[in-house]
Amino acid sequence: MKSTAPPKSLLRRMGRAIAEFEMIRPGDRILLGVSGGKDSLSLLHLLRHLQRYAPVPFHLGVATVDPQIPGFDPAPLKAYYDQLGVPWHYESQPILAQAKTRMQGDSFCAYCARMKRGILYSLCRREGYGVLALAQHLDDLAESLLLSLFHGGQLRTMKAHYRNDAGDVRIIRPLVYCRERQTAAFARDARLPVVPDSCPACFSAPTRREQMKALLAREESQHPQLFASIRQAIKPLLIEGSIPR
Repeated sequence: MKSTAPPKSLLRRMGRAIAEFEMIRPGDRILLGVSGGKDSLSLLHLLRHLQRYAPVPFHLGVATVDPQIPGFDPAPLKAYYDQLGVPWHYESQPILAQAKTRMQGDSFCAYCARMKRGILYSLCRREGYGVLALAQHLDDLAESLLLSLFHGGQLRTMKAHYRNDAGDVRIIRPLVYCRERQTAAFARDARLPVVPDSCPACFSAPTRREQMKALLAREESQHPQLFASIRQAIKPLLIEGSIPR
């Protein structure tokens, strides 16, 4: 199928992160976690472009974890992945219902993310993928940094490349140098079939993460180089072994 080529600005930033953190190796079998949102669908197209033109050969598959939240239906994307020629794996688990009885001292968003990662690790093992790709970008990392500082008393954020606790899956975040507005623009211009996020736990009230996003937006309006400074400052925290992830 014909599709809009990813912009060079996005490709350059992703390529820089992949090279600096040695994310992709020859022969890697990479499973991309795709929620159907703008970021994960953008990363899918970026990695497919890289797969066609980069000298390093790798296999790419996609996976969606359905937390069984009313209104979330990723099933229509299967035909889209078939058109792209990308194998799609689907897992469904009542994460929202389980959270009501199992969640202890945690936000639902954090609990859901942790559960989804565990399911994706199991899927990697079962289907023979050694690398799990996630679509968090620089804005996500900056928000996580502020959340950790303000509410956790720690200097930490998401890592760019690390191994899971069992040591059998490498996790990579190729978009760590990319901005959210870049993925949003690409998703819009390429008319990617974005699945709306309808999670009531995320949108029933402003979350701490949304508050951090608003704070960063206000600061960036006064200091346009804010995210360039943040990117430089957090680089040591993105390396495995620097601090607990």
